[in-house]
Amino acid sequence: MSSTQLKKTALNETHRKYGGRMIDFGGWDMPVQYPAGTIEEHLAVRTAVGVFDVSHMGELEVRGPQALDMIQHVTTNDASKLGDGQIQYSGLTYPEGTFVDDILVHRFGPDHYFICVNASNTDKDFDWIRQHAGDYNAEVTNLSAHYSQIAIQGPKAIETLQPLVDLELNEIKYYWFRQGKIDGVPAIISRTGYTGEDGFEIYFTPSESDRIWDKIFESGKRHKILPCGLAARNTLRLEAKMTLYGNDIDNTTTVLEADLGWICKLAKGDFIGRDRLLEQKEKGLTRKLVGFEVTDKGIARDHNPIYIGGAEVGMVTSGSPAPFLKKNIGLAYLPIEHTAIGTKFEIDVRGRRLNAEVVPTPFYKRSK
Repeated sequence: MSSTQLKKTALNETHRKYGGRMIDFGGWDMPVQYPAGTIEEHLAVRTAVGVFDVSHMGELEVRGPQALDMIQHVTTNDASKLGDGQIQYSGLTYPEGTFVDDILVHRFGPDHYFICVNASNTDKDFDWIRQHAGDYNAEVTNLSAHYSQIAIQGPKAIETLQPLVDLELNEIKYYWFRQGKIDGVPAIISRTGYTGEDGFEIYFTPSESDRIWDKIFESGKRHKILPCGLAARNTLRLEAKMTLYGNDIDNTTTVLEADLGWICKLAKGDFIGRDRLLEQKEKGLTRKLVGFEVTDKGIARDHNPIYIGGAEVGMVTSGSPAPFLKKNIGLAYLPIEHTAIGTKFEIDVRGRRLNAEVVPTPFYKRSK
């Protein structure tokens, strides 16, 4: 696809001004890295503050008297536990218990919910929810074009953003959100992220994107703030063992196989995929997503095949160096009998077998 056909966020020209190297990411023209490089961007987020344009993500709204009932029907987690201003990580699932997508559900009120979905899945998710919304007195709207989304991540995120907003950021708990203003612009400010660090994701009108981005960088200059691209986003989320749709989860992997049983509330009542997930839980899993560390010199990459006892048993779903941990790590589905911590296996990297072993996850966990 030529660059003229790619979708562009409102910050496209700003990325070029900041020296972003642009690539085709699921049909979007997005920065993969900036001049400082992926490792420096990664370390900036772990030690200070980094900023990501995530405006390609999709935003869906569910409104109506039966909005909660609809959400409960199409998602795996229990949205009835949410308070106003609270956020929940959840799964949209097919009847087989596999992923349509992984999502964030935000509750504004009993009849108003806001869902952040993966960029490449926005239309699919919207159609899927609408398809199953017919029996409920609630309406689903795709509001993606109405929002830019910027993620400010790292231990200095709060100091960077606080001077620009009209509310006390320390009062927003992790996985909660508030409505406020950023430099006078109305915004949703959520204490969430995809990096394993403290930080915020802000949603606001696209027309103010360049100005808000520049204001954030002015405020974060004293903390040596860096713009961050897709490559650093990927290494950060992998260190934190946050799954990536299309790599670690998709329409062939169930919520339980993905080691995400904590977002699968079978006791809440019926939802799409519940019967299959209940059956899988009762019968027992045959495979599960695990984290591993390469114990040889070498890097395991996505799709490298995995061998145990000379037989191919799976493949790497996500693999890369971990810049902060200074290790080579990855995720993979292994047969359930080979998922115990310390289990050793081999990864074929261009004809060379690297030794690896299953390790506890997340690989990285920030100190509170």
